[in-house]
Amino acid sequence: GILFNTGAGQHILKNPLVVNSIIEKAALRRTDVILEVGPGTGNLTVKMLEKVKKVIACEIDPRLVGELQKRVQGTCLANKLEIKVGDILKTDLPFFDACVANLPYQISSPFVFKLLLHRPFFRCAILMFQREFALRLVAKPGTKLYCRLSINTQLLARVDHLMKVGKNNFRPPPKVESSVVRIEPKNPPPPINFKEWDGLVRIAFVRKNKTLSAAFKSSAVEQLLDHNYRIHCSLHNTVMKKIKIEYVIKIFSVYVSRSFTNLIKHFVVCYTEIPENFKIGEKIQTVLKDTGYSEKRARSMDIDDF
Repeated sequence: GILFNTGAGQHILKNPLVVNSIIEKAALRRTDVILEVGPGTGNLTVKMLEKVKKVIACEIDPRLVGELQKRVQGTCLANKLEIKVGDILKTDLPFFDACVANLPYQISSPFVFKLLLHRPFFRCAILMFQREFALRLVAKPGTKLYCRLSINTQLLARVDHLMKVGKNNFRPPPKVESSVVRIEPKNPPPPINFKEWDGLVRIAFVRKNKTLSAAFKSSAVEQLLDHNYRIHCSLHNTVMKKIKIEYVIKIFSVYVSRSFTNLIKHFVVCYTEIPENFKIGEKIQTVLKDTGYSEKRARSMDIDDF
């Protein structure tokens, strides 16, 4: 038989009762195209092929691709299976209606966000995760496991813990317990720039028990925000130092016509000034104080707070 590479997360789901339960919770439809990541030897794949229009199985290990092909070869299921060989994190996701997978656990976090930022929207994902990762996904503010992963996932999707799966349901058994989670993307998505949002919660959750005031006093954070603020200013016609408009007009008058000089005059007036003694740290603390968030801690803040 095949020697499974547990270092690459190869733990094959062997219990047919668990397989059937996952498929039942996925509420598959005859017209569905299903994305499966890490199909292994195909225990879940074959059951899904019996119920849907098509399964797109993504597998990185050529040995397991061969096993999967052999399993459906010569059957009526073969033409409903499409196999993509390669690293799912480095591959553009195809169109699909739902994702059902016993994921390699080391790709859990990057895959979840690749999935949630994928367009067009899919209906839902039923995914097997390491138990603690699954509990982090559904954790609420104020609980021990609540973290950046929790708030980012819940910003973009509704997440439900469906069932626990013991280690003995796999071959070879992993060292940790597992859980199945349902993820349903919010459509339409929240009207925010996710990169900006993630930048904010990343800073707040570095030390989630610290106050926001303390979290934003870090010199590294101040340096980062000062850099970002200067870029923001340059994009929004704000200058860091006062420009004498008479000087600009005098210089341009030497080289260009009066009409172009008037254009420059209008352009410079459109700029907003920032005081020369501006300090980003003071600006941050003022904003936190004015909004009443100075003494708040990330561990107990919900999506609306952020």
